[in-house]
Amino acid sequence: MQEDIVVQGRVITHGDILQISGMISSHPEWHYTKLSQELCLLWNWRNGKEILKDIACRSLLRKLEKRGYITLPPRRRKVPSRMRDQSKSLSLTMPFYSSACNLSEAQPLKIEIAKPGTTSGKLFNALLAQHHYLGYRGSVGEHISYLVWDKRVEVLGCLLFGAAAWSILPRDKHIGWDEEYRRRNLPLLANNMRFLLLKRIPHLASHLLGKIIRRVSKDWEEKYGHRIVLLETFVEVGRFAGTCYRAANWIHAGKTQGRSRNDRYNKLIVPVKDIYLYPLARNFREILCS
Repeated sequence: MQEDIVVQGRVITHGDILQISGMISSHPEWHYTKLSQELCLLWNWRNGKEILKDIACRSLLRKLEKRGYITLPPRRRKVPSRMRDQSKSLSLTMPFYSSACNLSEAQPLKIEIAKPGTTSGKLFNALLAQHHYLGYRGSVGEHISYLVWDKRVEVLGCLLFGAAAWSILPRDKHIGWDEEYRRRNLPLLANNMRFLLLKRIPHLASHLLGKIIRRVSKDWEEKYGHRIVLLETFVEVGRFAGTCYRAANWIHAGKTQGRSRNDRYNKLIVPVKDIYLYPLARNFREILCS
């Protein structure tokens, strides 16, 4: 490897590759999880609450192996598809979503954080896997999943916020940061990666965005030990108009170039998307450029 690469939001050097390869060869008895935990300790790779970023590290190792930089030890057991199993187990017990109504008839709404491994977490995963046009196979790294219920205790929808894209020119111009500040402060951004509504209720989408905007930074800080100051999302051109984001006062910053959100090598062709941003702090530029 001649040049540094960015994987899982972390800069990986040739020395890092040698270090990982040395750990694998020196400890052939280590299983996959043990390797990622030891690497996190070695790098002191932790979140804002000083918890090892073990899951992110495992994803990093898989990506390095896929690119041919390392060879991981064989896994001890075959892991079943968690999303597929959850989807199957919940498909027979999905609530029936009644016909459209007015927003006032659905209120008060309940917004719940769907935690992994819980009933709400499994329901969240199954709903996105079955009903979102992009599907869903789980999230790696920092993320928050929201389930929304109406007053009848019917599920109205799901919202997922996760890691921001590494480099998006219109967004980066809007912020005004350089590469060094982006590398340092990118964790202060979050991406609205999924937004699914299960009922046709006028103004529900923008209403939900407004409620989430007022709490997401606090929820993020409680979970990960740091706040976020800017939200981003991508709306596929030709499929959606982005009306709810505009109605919720998100800023249209431009369009993508038809690349994947973390494709730094121009190898993946994807649909062009509109870029929307929402500042969570008035001085977000000062924060992100310092």
